[in-house]
Amino acid sequence: MQTISRRRFLGTGALAPLILHADDKAGTKRPVMGAGEHVYEAYHDWGALPPSIQYGNTHGVIEDSQGRIFVHHTVGSASESSDSMVVFDAGGKFVKSWGKDFKGGAHGLQIQREGSTEFLYLCDTRRGLVVKATLDGEEVFTLGYPEQSDAYKPGADGNRPKYSPTNLAIAPNGDLYVGDGYGSSYINQYNSKGEYLRTFGGKGREPGKVDCPHGIVVDTRGPAPILTVADRANNRIQRFTLAGEHIDFIEGTNLPCHFSYSRNGDVVIPDLGARVTLMDRDNRVIEHLGDDSSTKWQETRKLSRDRFTAGKFVCPHSACFDHEGNIFVVEWVEVGRVTKLKKV
Repeated sequence: MQTISRRRFLGTGALAPLILHADDKAGTKRPVMGAGEHVYEAYHDWGALPPSIQYGNTHGVIEDSQGRIFVHHTVGSASESSDSMVVFDAGGKFVKSWGKDFKGGAHGLQIQREGSTEFLYLCDTRRGLVVKATLDGEEVFTLGYPEQSDAYKPGADGNRPKYSPTNLAIAPNGDLYVGDGYGSSYINQYNSKGEYLRTFGGKGREPGKVDCPHGIVVDTRGPAPILTVADRANNRIQRFTLAGEHIDFIEGTNLPCHFSYSRNGDVVIPDLGARVTLMDRDNRVIEHLGDDSSTKWQETRKLSRDRFTAGKFVCPHSACFDHEGNIFVVEWVEVGRVTKLKKV
């Protein structure tokens, strides 16, 4: 673990799905998606950015205990500000931004309460770092290259395996699990102090192996916590014990990216191939929201905002439930996009 003294780093202020429309207060039409008890009104391009900030790829989203929404993005090429973290209040009003160090590498994030204080854990794919920070962007510690792991020792050519962490999970005992999604497809486990414990996974398709562990979460809905991994390049979800032993696979997604659980036990999974998947507490598919997976979404993601279809997703990359059961979705599109799915 690389420990850095505390410093402020960049602070500045199961039914067939349906698509229909509803009038908002301004009389404009907003798409509505879902069915039964899972119907949502879509507010695309939610949140008012200041003129100085232009989104890059919007990669992470999370809600804090105050109902504020944090969006992690790579920063657009024409943006005057280099801040990669944007914070909004529950109504979409800009609160503040920070995170210049994450420009170009902003990716996954997790929030964790420790005592009476909340902390953000952020992944930087460009610098190969996991950073623990306060909600104002004050750095607490960093985890760098996992040199303690034999899996990352230099090869015969003298080169070290690539390391590029995409997301992390936190167990009830404080252990950290870091998915090396864009590196060597290992999962590295640390204790709450950032001390290395073990490495498991590694690239492959057989049980226990993963290929791009892009998202990772500890599922505490059952009698024992289960480490759940978005095994994206294998087009599946894979589950492990907290000691890294394979349990099983969960089907129902194409390119799963990450996870967020609601208070009633539902899970939302951003599915990179143009849809957002909802599952129940038994991991059965409820809905594929905004499904546009039959289109050329790989090309659409590079287009301008006016080329996106209302009520459809392009490349969902992260999603989270808020405390009211609404869903926020951010997408891997060049112009960035945040969508609020308001529970109807």
